[in-house]
Amino acid sequence: MFDELTFPVIAAPMAGGPTTPELVAAVTEVGAFGFLSAGMLTPAALVAQIDRTAGLTTGAFGVNLFVPQPDTGADLTAYRERLLAVAREYDVELGEAEWDDDAYPAKLDVVLEKRVPVVSFTFGTPSPSDVVRLHEAGSKVLVTVTTPEAAVRAANLGVDALVLQGFEAGGHRSLFTDDAGRPGGGAEYGVLALLRLVAAHVDVPLIAAGGLVHGGDVAAVLVAGAAAAQLGTVFLRADEAGTSEAHRKALVLADRETAFTRAFSGRPARGLVNRFMDELSEGAPAAYPQINRMAGPVRKASANAGDPEAISLWAGQTYPLAYDASAAVIVERLEAEAREAAARLDRIR
Repeated sequence: MFDELTFPVIAAPMAGGPTTPELVAAVTEVGAFGFLSAGMLTPAALVAQIDRTAGLTTGAFGVNLFVPQPDTGADLTAYRERLLAVAREYDVELGEAEWDDDAYPAKLDVVLEKRVPVVSFTFGTPSPSDVVRLHEAGSKVLVTVTTPEAAVRAANLGVDALVLQGFEAGGHRSLFTDDAGRPGGGAEYGVLALLRLVAAHVDVPLIAAGGLVHGGDVAAVLVAGAAAAQLGTVFLRADEAGTSEAHRKALVLADRETAFTRAFSGRPARGLVNRFMDELSEGAPAAYPQINRMAGPVRKASANAGDPEAISLWAGQTYPLAYDASAAVIVERLEAEAREAAARLDRIR
């Protein structure tokens, strides 16, 4: 599937703004592969992004969809009161805490109609019938997993590859179910451990993701058996990324730890620790997308004010090693670093 790539690196789909058609096209033009993120977009906006990307590159690119989450029925009363105090500081009203399916059926129809070459899924698996429909449309199907058990379940659907997301990764954990009793939402595996465990149980191409920010990391996962490496954090500071200015400045300062939180969306995600996380992470219920919708106006007001303390500063554990550059330069640098790392393998006799 990715054999035709000049360099087996994938720019991860980053919902909420960082992923843009310009970023996807730029990495594609230099021999890597990019994913648009359909999460939290309307179907019309997704169509526009696909068309825009297709107008910027003749290369293949993918689209990532969020699988709808069941309503957990969590009581949001106490959390809403805590969040309301923060909203008052930013002089905004909270959003409505309503469940929705992220317009998943309509967006699935979009990628089918557009015959997107590769469609990946986060938060779960597509139905068996959807896998069949995508294959009939000529699309390859990928599922993002965080455990060996989830990998086996996805592989049994006949998907074409798996994205293995280690706990080092920034942004949302691609959990099939959210165990509210654990900070990361369930069993936590590093990317190399996950790669080794999953390879022992499934026979499909594996894409490694999580904390990969240097070409040496890419070389490491390829040597360990991955078909490709998926990187997100290293592209957050790319010229073409839609990362907000407040987010960029926090990444540049590199003076914050990362941690998991449900506070922004109701599902575990790794980001830079800020005041919002400090005050609201403890006891934040497992309730996606209700909390995501409820906290939306606060995040927007904080971003508009250039204030990093109430926005989701998603980033992986190795974020201090990211840098400012064009997407093309980032890919070229990763490739040079990977070749240098691979050359060191001659030490193995």
